[in-house]
Amino acid sequence: MLDIRWIRENKELTEKRLASRRGGDESKVERLLELDAQRRGLLTEVEQLKAERKSASKQIGALIGQKKKEEAEEKKAATKAIGDQITTLDQQVQETMKEQESILLSLPNLPHESIPDGASEEDNPEIRQWGHKPEYGFDPQSHVDLCDQLSLIDFARGAKLAGSGFLLYTGWGARLERALIQFLLDLHTREHGYTEVSPPFVVSPDCMTGVGQFPKFYDQAYAVQEGEDGETLGKLYLVPTAEAPVANIHREELLKEEQLPIFYCAYSPCFRAEAGAAGVGTRGMIRVHQFDKVEMIKIVPADQGYVELDAMVGNAEKVLQLLDLHYRVILLCTGDMGFASAKTFDIEVWAPGQGSYLEVSSCSNCEDYQSRRMNLRYKTREGKNVFPHLLNGSGTALARLFVALIETHQQEDGSIRIPEPLQPYLGVEVIPAAS
Repeated sequence: MLDIRWIRENKELTEKRLASRRGGDESKVERLLELDAQRRGLLTEVEQLKAERKSASKQIGALIGQKKKEEAEEKKAATKAIGDQITTLDQQVQETMKEQESILLSLPNLPHESIPDGASEEDNPEIRQWGHKPEYGFDPQSHVDLCDQLSLIDFARGAKLAGSGFLLYTGWGARLERALIQFLLDLHTREHGYTEVSPPFVVSPDCMTGVGQFPKFYDQAYAVQEGEDGETLGKLYLVPTAEAPVANIHREELLKEEQLPIFYCAYSPCFRAEAGAAGVGTRGMIRVHQFDKVEMIKIVPADQGYVELDAMVGNAEKVLQLLDLHYRVILLCTGDMGFASAKTFDIEVWAPGQGSYLEVSSCSNCEDYQSRRMNLRYKTREGKNVFPHLLNGSGTALARLFVALIETHQQEDGSIRIPEPLQPYLGVEVIPAAS
């Protein structure tokens, strides 16, 4: 959530930075500030009336003491009228605040000043590359063909079980998926300083609002209902990412500055209703309704957000380097950024069978946008309450990592070479070719 005081003092800059996102949200600023002025005016009026009522109450006591009963009754009637006015104004304040909050919750974060202006992913600048696209003495196969030949994933039965966009991992495929998750968790906890947590895979609407999923992405969430009780529908939601529960661990808390920074990582399945339009990237594993991911979360002092963002990107890059996968790092432009982000780097891994790059990690600094929404603060050593910067990053996401790995390390005989750091987790150096 944006700071209304900052918006009030920087109206034109707010509108300009919102306009750079190409979402039309700058048109809401005028109404937001009208409501803000109205709210503050009503509160001032309420305070004045409360002062009058307090003064009148003292006068009533004095009049009674002077046995001026008739004047005291008149003053009581006037005091009651003031109370009725206060009640009416309080209701107006609540209505104004409700509309103001609704607009604030609908506004995306403001892009950091370093973000390049652009309309879409075509305007995202490439920051760097690592490694080289692999070359083969044969035509590399797609992951769909490899999964079919090696019985790694049963696409047809996955769809039979849950519908299009759901996968059934089998045999070496199930073992490889599990090995990748374990490898990612161990890397981030043992080498990158994160504390592993295992969160619930359902969360409250408050958690979804806290990270900016709601109200913007209501239509993309899976709501849960308890049995046949329709009244419970929407009290819990399947997590779209572990960011939703993990970033909210300290919601509504006041931390001490000495507790920061806090680094968490967590595995979770991720449930996305918007897996893609029919026929657009829906074949195979590229866009699915359920996938696994290891998420990284940082809660850091406000002056350390961007140093820690660079470190988080490096943590995600290390995964791909250890797995010997060619990738590039992209800085998202204003028109392609996530709703809650102030600055985002995407890491895209090369998938030879697709002949294209696939996003496997998105690392963002949301600054104090999310911490305001969840009322998470820390007390500085000087005694000031401050909203920390919240960062999130994929460390990394499957199934696209799975796709890139098997496509990159496929051999001419149809087997899959396993990168050395992953071998202890899988127990083999090669997933054998189909016999």
